[in-house]
Amino acid sequence: MNPMPKSVKSWSGVHHHIVNVMVSLFCCFLLLAQPVAALNDGQQLVLESWKLVNEGYLNTQRFEKVQWRRLRQEALKDPILNSEAAYTAIENMLLPLGDPYTRLLRPDDYAAMKASNLGSEINGVGLQLGARAEDGEIVVIAPLEGSPAADAGVISGTTLITVDGQSPKSLGLEATASRLRGAIGSQVVVQLKSPNGEIEELTLERRSVDLRPVRTRRLRNESHTLGYLRITQFSEEVPVQVNEALQELSEKGIEGLILDLRNNSGGLVSSGIAVADTFLSNQTIVETKKRDGINDSISAGESMGYTGPMVTLVNGGTASASEILAGALQDNGRSKLIGDKTFGKGLIQSLTTLSDGSGLAITVASYLTPNERDIQNLGIDPDRLLDMPEPINPGGAEDRWLKDAELFLGASLDSQTLQNNSTQDEELVTKNNKEALNITTSIKPIYSDINE
Repeated sequence: MNPMPKSVKSWSGVHHHIVNVMVSLFCCFLLLAQPVAALNDGQQLVLESWKLVNEGYLNTQRFEKVQWRRLRQEALKDPILNSEAAYTAIENMLLPLGDPYTRLLRPDDYAAMKASNLGSEINGVGLQLGARAEDGEIVVIAPLEGSPAADAGVISGTTLITVDGQSPKSLGLEATASRLRGAIGSQVVVQLKSPNGEIEELTLERRSVDLRPVRTRRLRNESHTLGYLRITQFSEEVPVQVNEALQELSEKGIEGLILDLRNNSGGLVSSGIAVADTFLSNQTIVETKKRDGINDSISAGESMGYTGPMVTLVNGGTASASEILAGALQDNGRSKLIGDKTFGKGLIQSLTTLSDGSGLAITVASYLTPNERDIQNLGIDPDRLLDMPEPINPGGAEDRWLKDAELFLGASLDSQTLQNNSTQDEELVTKNNKEALNITTSIKPIYSDINE
């Protein structure tokens, strides 16, 4: 038997050596990979949040600018041994996106938000907040009616400078809101800057604030009977409450409706769309633009909950879901908007419950009005601006804008009545002319026969 050639023996040895090296490398890989597979709960929470944002966030171009994958690595670089460390890591990871509405909600804050969306009560000072686009400052969208903030005269557009000595801009939107909530009877000190630049410090005592998002009554004057419907936020039960209110007002014989969306900072977009469906028929309510660039159109059904004349009050506190409703009414010619320019929040967030009971809000879409107007940071201009200063008690006895709305709607009803009467007169004249023509036509043959 011939011995194995030397070259073959050499190759066999080399091959054996390569196999040993590969096995060693594989074992090393397993040893190195083991810590990744054994992530603790805090690390898992960070990765869960990163994945959700990565899959759903609207502006994917921001990922490249902030090196989104690197931010994940940095978030996991330091030890994460408890929930608070995980929350801090997630917040630091989201911060470079520059989007105050994509944010983590700690379990207590998340529970408070869900309670608000269900239309129950909240304990706090009653400030609805937003982040100003140009500088990130936390500003008042609107005070809740009957809240400590409203009683103290805080108005829309006010900037929060400090909350118990801390900077709201540094805290962020959700943490600022959390510090304003608290036990009934406790106090919080806020430093505020009004829209005209005046700075003041207020001590506000927290109390239970009844959200009661739908308020209605009948308005009667010498000429007309009108309905007044105010929606202060869009919580889950609002569409049903609106339909019930409209039914009640219709039974009272109203001739027109004043819809008041002032200081309505939004809420559930689905509720705002459902209310728009009540006032529109087979018309576009809103278009949503997603991360893939495709616009989805949402349209109203055929039936309408209210078909009569209406006018809508808006102001700088009208934001998000209430702007969707206002834009749909204006673009479809269903209602004139009067008051002041709206806030200008045209982004939609999804809200996801994380594995530990906290929540993650992610900006997943922007919305356009039916005429494809982008209102983000721009707002909606009303059809008629009302005189300043703006009333601080919407719906109250001294609400000048509500009086203006009554006059505006009353004049519109009178104009429509004149137009209808004019049309009826024209129809009557036309009918009489036709009858006269028929009589004349029937006489002519007789007259003709006589002359012949």
